Amino acid sequence: MYRTHTCGELRLTDAGRTVTLAGWVQRTRDLGGMTFVDLRDRYGITQLAFHPGDEVKQALVAQARTLGREFVVQVSGLVTERESKNRNIPTGEVEIVVQELNILNGAKLPPFTIEEETDGGDELRMKYRYLDLRRPSVRSHFELRHRMAIAVRNHLSEQGFL
Repeated sequence: MYRTHTCGELRLTDAGRTVTLAGWVQRTRDLGGMTFVDLRDRYGITQLAFHPGDEVKQALVAQARTLGREFVVQVSGLVTERESKNRNIPTGEVEIVVQELNILNGAKLPPFTIEEETDGGDELRMKYRYLDLRRPSVRSHFELRHRMAIAVRNHLSEQGFL
């Protein structure tokens, strides 16, 4: 299965569940033995935790350290409560302790970050428009346009227009 949940829907009530997520790597943090990865899809961000342990877990940690920004990955793991909660995001109370990591696609380092406040100018953002469209503020405009088009189509259909 490609994924069981999206990155924006997991909450503390899901603790103890085994889930599969897929998305882009937002950032990685290597804290000595442990490695943390922020996984992003169009629905939100979820923190992934790679804890050292036996040989299998050491291999996962080593693989996680090779991840770069915008790599596309699929992970399976256990939803657990985070020790240090992040109140700034809806999924900030949970993290996924990764049991399986599958790199679906590698990526070169993007020329700017895919966040609200990007460090690229307009010309650079237009050159790499396919990356800029991943930013939530840009994507929300397309989602609004989509909802408006559906509303217009539904209204015209109800009025008998073909």
